[in-house]
Amino acid sequence: MTAPKKLFIKTYGCQMNVYDSERMAESLGGQGYVATDTPDDADMILLNTCHIREKAAEKIYSELGRMRPFKEANPDLKIGVAGCVAQAEGAEIMARQPMVDLVVGPQSYHRLPELEAKVRDGQKALDTDFPEEDKFEHLVARPKAKRGPTAFLTVQEGCDKFCAFCVVPYTRGAEVSRPAERVMGEALDLVERGVREITLLGQNVNAYHGHARGLSGLIRDLAKVDGLERIRFTTSHPNDMDDDLIAAHGDCDKLMPYLHLPVQSGSDKILKAMNRKHTAESYVRLIERIRGVRPDLLLSGDFIVGFPGETEADFQATLDLVEAVGYGQAYSFKYSPRPGTPAAERAEVDAGEADERLQRLQALLTRQQKAAQDEMVGREVTVLFEKPGRLRGQMVGKSEYLHAVHVTSDKVGRGDLARVRIVESVRNSLAGEVI
Repeated sequence: MTAPKKLFIKTYGCQMNVYDSERMAESLGGQGYVATDTPDDADMILLNTCHIREKAAEKIYSELGRMRPFKEANPDLKIGVAGCVAQAEGAEIMARQPMVDLVVGPQSYHRLPELEAKVRDGQKALDTDFPEEDKFEHLVARPKAKRGPTAFLTVQEGCDKFCAFCVVPYTRGAEVSRPAERVMGEALDLVERGVREITLLGQNVNAYHGHARGLSGLIRDLAKVDGLERIRFTTSHPNDMDDDLIAAHGDCDKLMPYLHLPVQSGSDKILKAMNRKHTAESYVRLIERIRGVRPDLLLSGDFIVGFPGETEADFQATLDLVEAVGYGQAYSFKYSPRPGTPAAERAEVDAGEADERLQRLQALLTRQQKAAQDEMVGREVTVLFEKPGRLRGQMVGKSEYLHAVHVTSDKVGRGDLARVRIVESVRNSLAGEVI
C-alpha cells in the first residue's frame, strides 16, 4: 500500500484564508495527501497568503527563503504559493524564487489537483485566472470526519467598493455570492459533523445576494437548522447594513451580539479620499440603530491611521468617533501603500507622525477593550467550549460576545454550551465558573 503524501499549509491573514486552506487540503486529499503540522517531513508545502498587511509580498519571499533548507534536504518536495499575494505577483514569484513549483490564485484553487499533477510531472504550474466557473461547484465533497464545534463558511467573495487603499478588488475580483441552497447544504453537512457555531464569511459579507432576502434571509434560514446554535458573520461594510439585517440582530436569537463593522476613519474628508462612501455621522447613526434593537451588542472595527492627507484635526475626528461609539474590540494599522491602488500615488504622511497617532489610537482602543471585558465580571454568559486550556482540568471557549472564557471544571467538554458566571477579567480573556 502506498504511503500517503504529507501536506503542510501555512495560512496568513483573514478567516476566509483559513476556510480556503481547509478546502485546499480537502481538494488535495483526493490526490493522496494528509495534513502535517510541520514542514520538516512534508511532500508539499503551500503558503496561503494575504496581501492586506504591510510589505505582504516581501514577507512571503522571506518565508520562502526559510523553506529553502527543506527543499535542499528533499529535492522531491514541492512548494506552492496560493492566495492574494499569488494573485497579485503571479509569475514574478517563480522568477524571484525558482524553487517555487506552483502558484495559484484564490479563485482558482479548485484546480489544485490538475496543477499538482502537472507539478509531479516535472512542470511548473501557474493559475491566477478569474475563471467563469464557480470554484465551489468544482471542489471535492467535504469529508465526513468529525469536526470541532465552530466552523467558517464562505458565502460571498470579492469587492466592488474600490476603497482607495485596498487591493481586494484586484486580487479577489468582483463581488460574487454563493447560491443559498449550496450554502445551506454545506452548513447542514457541518452541523451533522458536530459544528454548533458557523461564521459566515465574505469580503463584504452583508452585500450577499444569493438569497432572495439577502444575508438576513440566509441567517433566518440557518437559524431553523436543528443543532446549529450560533451564527456570526464578518466582514461587513456600513453601506450594506439593510433594515432587515439590522432587525435580525434583535429578533434572531441564534445571531450573536457581536458585529465587526469597519469605519476606517472619523474624518469625512479622509473617508471621501478613501472612497468609503459613508460619513462619520452616518456610521454613528447606523450603530445607534443596531444597538437600538440589540443594546448589549459588542462592536468591533478597523481603523487606518496616517492615510495620505490626514491632518491632526482629521486624526482627532477619529479619536472623537471612537469615544462616541465605544468598541469592545478593534484593529488599527498605520497606512501602507499597495501598488496599483489609487492611494499609492499620493504623498504619505510623515512616518513619525503616523506612528505617534497609531500609538494614541491603540491606547484608547485598549482602554475601551479592557473596560468592555471588566464590565463582564459578575455577569452570566453562555460559553461554547472548544478545547482544553493550558492548566489541568481547564476548558476554554467563547462567549456570545466572542470573549475568550476559561473555566476549571469537569462538567463541560469540547462542544458543550454552558452558562458561566464571569468572576475575573484577565489579559485578553475572562475567568468563569460553570453555573
